[in-house]
Amino acid sequence: MTQPKFTDAPDAVSTDSSFGDILTQFEQAHRSGGETLEGTVVSVTPEAVFVDLGRKMDGVITPDGVHTYKKGDKVLVSIRGRDEEGNYQLSTIKVETPRDWSGLEAAFAAKKTIGGTVLEVVKGGLRVDVGVRAFMPASRSGAREQADLEKLVGQQIECRITKLDTASEDVVVDRRVVLEELERHAKAEAFASLEEGAIVRGTVRSIMDFGAFLDIGGVDGLLHVSDMSYARGLKPAEIVKIGDVLDVKILKINRDTRKIGLGLKQLQPDPWSVAAEKYPAGSRVRGKVARVADFGAFVELEPGVEGLIHVSEMSWTRKNVRPDTIVKVSEAVEVVVLGVNLADKRIALGLKQALGDPWEEALKKYPVGEAVEAPVVSLAKFGAFVDLGDGIEGMIHIGDISHEKRLNHPSEALKVGEKVKAQVLEADKERRRLRLGIKQLIPTSIDEYIAEHKPGDSVSGRLVDVSGSKAKVELGEGVFATAKLPEQKAKEASASSSKADLSALSAMLAAKWKSGGGAEQAADAPKAGQVRSFKIVSLDPAQKKIELELA
Repeated sequence: MTQPKFTDAPDAVSTDSSFGDILTQFEQAHRSGGETLEGTVVSVTPEAVFVDLGRKMDGVITPDGVHTYKKGDKVLVSIRGRDEEGNYQLSTIKVETPRDWSGLEAAFAAKKTIGGTVLEVVKGGLRVDVGVRAFMPASRSGAREQADLEKLVGQQIECRITKLDTASEDVVVDRRVVLEELERHAKAEAFASLEEGAIVRGTVRSIMDFGAFLDIGGVDGLLHVSDMSYARGLKPAEIVKIGDVLDVKILKINRDTRKIGLGLKQLQPDPWSVAAEKYPAGSRVRGKVARVADFGAFVELEPGVEGLIHVSEMSWTRKNVRPDTIVKVSEAVEVVVLGVNLADKRIALGLKQALGDPWEEALKKYPVGEAVEAPVVSLAKFGAFVDLGDGIEGMIHIGDISHEKRLNHPSEALKVGEKVKAQVLEADKERRRLRLGIKQLIPTSIDEYIAEHKPGDSVSGRLVDVSGSKAKVELGEGVFATAKLPEQKAKEASASSSKADLSALSAMLAAKWKSGGGAEQAADAPKAGQVRSFKIVSLDPAQKKIELELA
């Protein structure tokens, strides 16, 4: 069996080589038997770990693969040379390099990790000194790119023999399997050190529809979208990005499945904790419509705080409305807070309250007696509805449509779309109703009579009925008035039992109306059927009342 050749001294150097070069080669040549020192980590960067050795210059560890160095750690190292800046190049390799073939065979049989030094990059991989020259395939080096492969040259590494042919002196080693074992071990240690409720720092590694995975010191944790923000409806990619470094809270650890649940929003104050003070009942606030349902619309007042506008609080006038016809998603709206339920995290909002009640203005705009003009929008058996604008409707009862005849249905006189003139007869704020009348704007014989006369005028009329101190008087066709009788005349009228010839008196009254002359009294006592002279005391156009007294 051919014995491997081990180099005990540095190769010869030219006379123009510097003393530093010679020293470096000497230290590298004696690294396997170099001095073991204890140092303290003073600084950690992604590229290097700086160690205080108690000497003028610091030592430098170039991490390869997984490491958990942090400032203040105590480490055992050996010096293997100097870098260009004069810092000691350190090695933390804790395994030996075999010194003979028997050592290689024992390591191969036991699948033992051994130490080696990367000599050079060759086709397909690396040449490694593990006591003999061994080959390491690039795929088993742990390097992902060619540049990373080249950085390994000159470094001490840990590897495992995967092929050993002593006859042909063919040795193949694997560094990747060692790195993977170290990674698993580091993850296990890191996982064991984690506790629920702890605040840790992690880096976003990947983003999914349901959340993001974070690397928290070699261990992956899931930051679910529901634990990212108090705001609703956001996608994970809208909150975090790959590479973001975040402080998160460990919400749950499953030791069996090795799953870790993380929370980001838990490190922020819950906006509901101050919602009652921030949104008192009666306050006006602005928000954005987050979503619309059949029963109402949800409005985001701030991230994490939503309120509901129930469909009944959307319009003062419209009945059975669809919320999506009133508001749209993403629309900014002003609302009034109706109530806050902190226990259930609910806020009741009102849209119509913020818009103002149109009935308040309608009562001022349409007082009783006011004439309006509006289109007929619907007909019912009991009447018609007209649109007064701003969502206000007025109702015309079937009995207030016409003087001329009794209607069986409003459609006999009106049709939908037709514009009509009507008078406000009643304004009911509690029932939110305006009652209108058409016939009230059509002049009647009594309207014309009142328009043509004034208080103090002398007129003639026929006594229709005499009762006590009052009498009903007919002043013309369809025109009736009330006359107050003097006390003496009232007594005489009640004592008299004679009946006048009504047909003759009617003819006489008609003749007097035509001539405009006064009526001669058949007797002093007022009797039904008599035509007498009266003086107008008062005229009430609204109530269509005329008050008289005997002349």
